[in-house]
Amino acid sequence: MIEIAGIVILGIIAQWVAWRLKLPAILPLILIGLLVGPISTLYTEDGTKLIEPIWNGQKGLFPGDGLYYFVSLAISIILFEGGLTLKKSEVANVGPVITKLITIGTLVTFFGAGIAAHFIFGLSWQISFLFSALIIVTGPTVITPILRNIPLKKDLSAVLKWEGILIDPIGALAAVLVFEFISVGEGQEYTMTALIEFGKILLFGFTFGFTFAHGLAFAIKRNFIPHYLLNVVSLSVVLLVFVESDIFAHESGLLAVVVMGLVMGNINLPNIKELLYFKESLSVLLISILFILLAANIQLEDMQLVYNWKMAALFLVIVFLIRPLGVFLSAAGSDLKMREKLFIGWVGPRGIVAAGIASLFGSKLLAAGEPGAEYITPLVFTIVLGTVLLNATTARLFAKLVGVFLKKSEGILIVGASKPARLIAQYLQKNNRHVVLIDSNPTNVKKAKNLGLDALNEDIYSDTLKDNIELSDVGYLMTMTPNADINRYAMEKFQDQFGEHGSFRLVDADEMNDPENNPKEGLFSHTDDFVKLMEAARRNPSVNEIDLKDTQHYEGLIEITKADDNIIPLFLKEPGGDLIIIPSFSKDFTDITEGYKLVYLGQVIDNDKEE
Repeated sequence: MIEIAGIVILGIIAQWVAWRLKLPAILPLILIGLLVGPISTLYTEDGTKLIEPIWNGQKGLFPGDGLYYFVSLAISIILFEGGLTLKKSEVANVGPVITKLITIGTLVTFFGAGIAAHFIFGLSWQISFLFSALIIVTGPTVITPILRNIPLKKDLSAVLKWEGILIDPIGALAAVLVFEFISVGEGQEYTMTALIEFGKILLFGFTFGFTFAHGLAFAIKRNFIPHYLLNVVSLSVVLLVFVESDIFAHESGLLAVVVMGLVMGNINLPNIKELLYFKESLSVLLISILFILLAANIQLEDMQLVYNWKMAALFLVIVFLIRPLGVFLSAAGSDLKMREKLFIGWVGPRGIVAAGIASLFGSKLLAAGEPGAEYITPLVFTIVLGTVLLNATTARLFAKLVGVFLKKSEGILIVGASKPARLIAQYLQKNNRHVVLIDSNPTNVKKAKNLGLDALNEDIYSDTLKDNIELSDVGYLMTMTPNADINRYAMEKFQDQFGEHGSFRLVDADEMNDPENNPKEGLFSHTDDFVKLMEAARRNPSVNEIDLKDTQHYEGLIEITKADDNIIPLFLKEPGGDLIIIPSFSKDFTDITEGYKLVYLGQVIDNDKEE
């Protein structure tokens, strides 16, 4: 009882520490697992582990194969949750570089790391390629914390983010196929038996995943499942799919749950976000327990097998040769600059799926007496720990060294995707500013995307937005929803992360009627709230510019906008093209000269009115 409670408590503490230090959670989790597992044998009185995952006749949590069953089921849930997050519409826009990274890059890693492991450690080709298949995956759970606080161009962040998301199921599938190839082979008689087993894995994996995904989606849409049972029923169906598929074709369960997640994530389900939040919370708990157990299950002798010059050589080959080679081949002919290729080649931390499946397959092959199987788990764990630690400590410095670190975050986040917000975003985008709109209304988001704008269907009360590394170049925050309380809440929540250079919100009706007490963060004008902004956009849906002569001319135009509800000032455009957001206390601008422009929404100011 103490051990089980301790694992949960230590796991959540590790998650909190990782959040606080902005590190991938896998790093403290594995370190804790090693400390209470193999390393603890060095300081306990009787030389036993503080936590023993497998029952050894005296102590232990799981009898027989119980640990492997738990690991299998836990990884199935984690992979299903990962599949749910992958949207077909988003993948279609990731570009050729990411497509090549998950194809050419995967092949380079698979063959390069396999050959390196074979010649450096003298492992069989089967074990070497199982190792290389396992270290294909990076994963968003390790990439996101590393890049979250490094201001990068959106395209650069997107490449790393989508590589991590897409390569998880690909790496898992590659590892499953290689494992099956090893498991079914006897002596040199691999070919026909292995091909038949591969075919069964693909057939039953895709069939079960696709069929049950549509079946569960149908039940949800027809309200056959009461709301309070939705999450637990979905969980039970995932476990059912994993087990049933595995019965029909051994080791096809992982593929089945990945396919099920991918299909359900791209079906228009009314409760998909709620389901995703539940699975995300469950995945955090399972990951916390899983990796302490897996690390604790490693034996001290296994660690001693790989902690030598051979491991150092293999690590250096993977980090300094194989990863950069895969990136440069994948990015050949692309618009990526040399410094961007260098940065992507440097950042390649291995993730949770690699460590989890490595422990599962390594233990199974070891039990089956496969020569060299004892190397799989410690090799993969060392690569995971080494790459995560290396990238977590050096990514920011390396970004500065190669010149991809943005000295100033010029991106703009607009909370609310209403018509005036979309018009303003279009103008900003035409003026070479990265602008992102977020809205909980899917109709507004769809309209924004149809205009070619970057828009996200997000609830500001969730924390998912803070983890979006594609927003790392955002330094301005504008909250423009019709609800004053939401605008204030969004300001308070996001201004530290996204409002480095300024956070603004629309004034509300009460503030509009009290111009003497303009809020410092007021946006555009103290005489225009959301209603007036919406009306101006409805009557004259355009953003216009007018040349300025001096400060007096600017102030005169501002007075005109106060008296005319059809004109709302937005930005000052400097001679060099930089834009300054006009706050509601706009009288503070005193150094305007020729070459400046006033950017405004609504009716065109004619020369007569200007005078």
